[in-house]
Amino acid sequence: MLRGVLIGVLTLGVAGTAFWGYQEHREKNAILINAENNYQRAFHDLTYQIDLLHDKIGTTLAMNSRESLSPALAEVWRVTSEAHTDVGQLPLSLLPFNKTEEFLAKIGDFSYQTAVRDLDKEPLSDKEYESLKQLYTQAADVQEDLRQVQHTVLENNLRWMDVEMALAAGDEAGDNTIIDGFQTVEKTVDGYGETDFGPAFVNMQKKDENFKYLEGQEITEQEAIKEAKEYAGLGNNVNVKVTENGEGSDYGFYSVTLQDKKSKQEANMDITKKGGYPIWYLMAREVSDQKISLNEASNQAVDFLKKNKFESLDLFESAQYDNMGVFTFVSNQDGVRIYPDSIKMKMALDNGKILGFSAEDYLKSHHAREIPDPGITVDEARENINPAVEVMENRLAIIINDISEEVLCYEFMGTLGDDTYRIYINADTGIEEKVDKLKNAEPVYEDVV
Repeated sequence: MLRGVLIGVLTLGVAGTAFWGYQEHREKNAILINAENNYQRAFHDLTYQIDLLHDKIGTTLAMNSRESLSPALAEVWRVTSEAHTDVGQLPLSLLPFNKTEEFLAKIGDFSYQTAVRDLDKEPLSDKEYESLKQLYTQAADVQEDLRQVQHTVLENNLRWMDVEMALAAGDEAGDNTIIDGFQTVEKTVDGYGETDFGPAFVNMQKKDENFKYLEGQEITEQEAIKEAKEYAGLGNNVNVKVTENGEGSDYGFYSVTLQDKKSKQEANMDITKKGGYPIWYLMAREVSDQKISLNEASNQAVDFLKKNKFESLDLFESAQYDNMGVFTFVSNQDGVRIYPDSIKMKMALDNGKILGFSAEDYLKSHHAREIPDPGITVDEARENINPAVEVMENRLAIIINDISEEVLCYEFMGTLGDDTYRIYINADTGIEEKVDKLKNAEPVYEDVV
């Protein structure tokens, strides 16, 4: 009797385990199939967008009137944005594909800048027309390479999940047809060299000039470790890992990882070789109950910035998320806010220590500027604001406009109904450059009946 009961129990246990394993297998397969389908869709969409991009650029070459050319160039910009999105959905984060992405970005920037200007007053120059012809030829080369990859994928029923696993395992150098195809695309684009878009395009490349404004002597690896330890405050009982990046570049940096041997807390930091400036810093730890106010945390953030060679900064924005304070600082030169020079910080409200820090934008753009005198008065600028907006305050500021140029503006803070806005009026032309709506306080939905 007992033996029969035991056999029955064991049989049920084996059957239950088998059923659980079957269900687990089905769920895992469903996830893999869904991921594979998304990758396939993104890849075939990317190939289609490159086909379309080639055709759209070709169309612009046959146009001359502003009425036709501006919408056509705007369409080129839209297609490059779609292609960028598709690239971002492929498992290529571990595979260098930056040249192709840069190629798409330059086409998008050039087409947008040209589309928004008055082509009646400033038609395409001969150099810009030649650039369009070059882009047309280059897009055809990329199109051909991607079509070849697409043909191989379809003919051999290749899976993108194999690409993801190969990249994750570091086997991208192995025999993988899709990876080989994308490396061919990358080499094709790399062989183009720099396309000369003319003098009007130079301003749009400022964001790619890296850290050319940095000052100071180059630091050693040991100095980088010392600085990371000072930021983290983890003491000397830590495991240290350092990677040197940007080899052969004028703007290299050290990546330092520290892990406390006892608590296992980990801190990561990138530090410029030149001058030893922190690009970003992140401390991974649990934050306990709030003990200091947001204002106290902002004061500690200011002290931290001054101690680390960041001066003449204004607190631009502050917000609290759970037990953390998030702050954005911008540079101030002669009373003018310089918004491209921004630093973001995250502070713990349990002890006021820094959790996160990002100074990349600041380090790439901060320098002493020659700020011109405004061409119009603040009252003249105010006349270009919607009369329904109640203006509360104003100041001068430098911002980046839609074509990536720095422009001097009057910044107005105003309200319309229950909403608050920042409105930027060009201090020379009176054009409304930008309008930002500030976030309202989030409603609380807990315990709402």
